[in-house]
Amino acid sequence: MELNLAGKTALITGASQGIGYAIAKVLAAEGCHLHLAARNGAAMQALKKELAQYPVNVTVHEADLGTTEAMVALDKACGDYDILMNNAGDIPAGSIEDVTDEAIRRGFDLKVFGYITLSREFWKRRKGRDGVIINVIGNSGENWDAAYFAGSTGNAALMSFTKALGGRSLDQGIRVIGVNPGPVDTARMFKIMKRKAIDMLGDESRWKELYDKYPGKRPATAEEVADLCAFLASPKAGYITGTVVTIDGGIAARGSVI
Repeated sequence: MELNLAGKTALITGASQGIGYAIAKVLAAEGCHLHLAARNGAAMQALKKELAQYPVNVTVHEADLGTTEAMVALDKACGDYDILMNNAGDIPAGSIEDVTDEAIRRGFDLKVFGYITLSREFWKRRKGRDGVIINVIGNSGENWDAAYFAGSTGNAALMSFTKALGGRSLDQGIRVIGVNPGPVDTARMFKIMKRKAIDMLGDESRWKELYDKYPGKRPATAEEVADLCAFLASPKAGYITGTVVTIDGGIAARGSVI
């Protein structure tokens, strides 16, 4: 399907691996110019070389995005762009007894406040013109998990933020949409799976056994999530805003953590 994204410019946070990396590849193939932001500059430079096969401009922004100042500086460095892919995040897994306030604050600064800050800057720049904000959130925000309570809390906040802002945003020409991946085959998932294996099986090395409990006995691929994000960012989804689309094989719908 031609998504009519050629010539658009997108900022993708968390672009050095996983879902952000996959989104960059899909958007570049669609002819979208890219700003890539994350801490791992070497990984993004490697991705930039991989994307050289497409006739698009790719700019790398190596930065720790865990502060308001860093997010504002990133937006300024990108100049004018059409699509914001909020994807950076690393909220810690673990129970209420295991996760400290300091760890939660670090996770929220990057993901919850980071999404809000970048959305605000993008909003000020793009209001009255076309623009799209895609918030990659996570299905724990609708499918609560005591072993990932910090993520459930932060993601639920971002779901509400997406719906609150997106419910009125089309009046300003901006669409705001959330994407809730369930388990995705990424390095980030590997960390969470090991934590779940400890909680559920008493041994982190048994994490692969948890796949048997997933729909289709597998997680989603990063490419599946990236394809959804690209479609939602495109004019083909021009009347979709103020909602959250879940991609988890039905896990949340059946009320199961895994």
